[in-house]
Amino acid sequence: MDSITHIAIGACVGEAFFKKGFGKKAMIWGALAQSIPDIDFITSLWMSTSENLLAHRGFTHSILFALLIVPVFALAADKIHKPHNIRFSTWIFFFATEVFLHLFLDGFNNYGTGWLEPFSHTRFSFNTVYVADFFFSIWPGIAMLMLITLNSYSTKRKFWWKFGLIIPFIYLSYCTVNKIRINRDVKEIFAKQNIRYTRYFTTPAPLQNWLWYIVAGNDSGYYVGFRSVFDSKKEIAFEYFARNDSLLAPVADHEDLQKLIRFSQQFYTVEKYNNTLVFNDLRFGQILGWQNARGRFVFHYYLQHPQDNQLVVQRGRFEGWNRQTVSVLMKRIKGN
Repeated sequence: MDSITHIAIGACVGEAFFKKGFGKKAMIWGALAQSIPDIDFITSLWMSTSENLLAHRGFTHSILFALLIVPVFALAADKIHKPHNIRFSTWIFFFATEVFLHLFLDGFNNYGTGWLEPFSHTRFSFNTVYVADFFFSIWPGIAMLMLITLNSYSTKRKFWWKFGLIIPFIYLSYCTVNKIRINRDVKEIFAKQNIRYTRYFTTPAPLQNWLWYIVAGNDSGYYVGFRSVFDSKKEIAFEYFARNDSLLAPVADHEDLQKLIRFSQQFYTVEKYNNTLVFNDLRFGQILGWQNARGRFVFHYYLQHPQDNQLVVQRGRFEGWNRQTVSVLMKRIKGN
């Protein structure tokens, strides 16, 4: 999830945990605790781009990190707010809820979260919600603003923290149902269209949860397409992208390449752009892929020009967006 959403949810959880009067202070602690796993952003100050890709949502998003940081927060809050009648176990439970909720929510996006670091480099991803989904984030955002505005002893505060937590989790459940339906449909379509694959994934296209991006294939290449939850026809107009591993021979021992392959979880292709080799991580989708089936992949890394890779995960994500492209997106969401 994006940072603002974590802050808003953290504030609502903080309000929910404590009695009237302490709520606004708890909101601040909640926002801080929800944000602490994202402290990994500082690694970009000294790490290379490829190293930072693995560091992000790595150790600071692990269960071990949560177990270490929760007592630190609890001790700090307990000391700062003395004298008080809050049990230390309550502080522990509160901060554990905040930090583990952050790790849990990030698992629903497609980046991958290193829950088992440093013991295992496996990344966990449910691929269920786009990283910035207005329909998930708006409710805790409104609730946080209302809780900031209301008097600390207002009887309306209970309504607003419930509003900020219950509605987004209902929406998250709805997204999970969409995910299950899409996975069921695409497996039928793979069989019907004779799509051979050893691995596949489905994940929402940008900013919503009705149009889904699908990738399926093997070490030779990948079929890429889109399906709406409102599609009635059991078919997908796939485009095939060869993986082109043979192009990697000149840079086979390149340290960045090995990190990129690990990060991509094998969902990658290689292309030649002008005078450089480009590594595409297919998990992050295409630029306007629902409009241009051969559109460039959002994540493309210049293997022979590493200085040009300051931003790779969402490179050109909204390039070319205008009223017409949004109209095409809305039409595609409505289904075939």
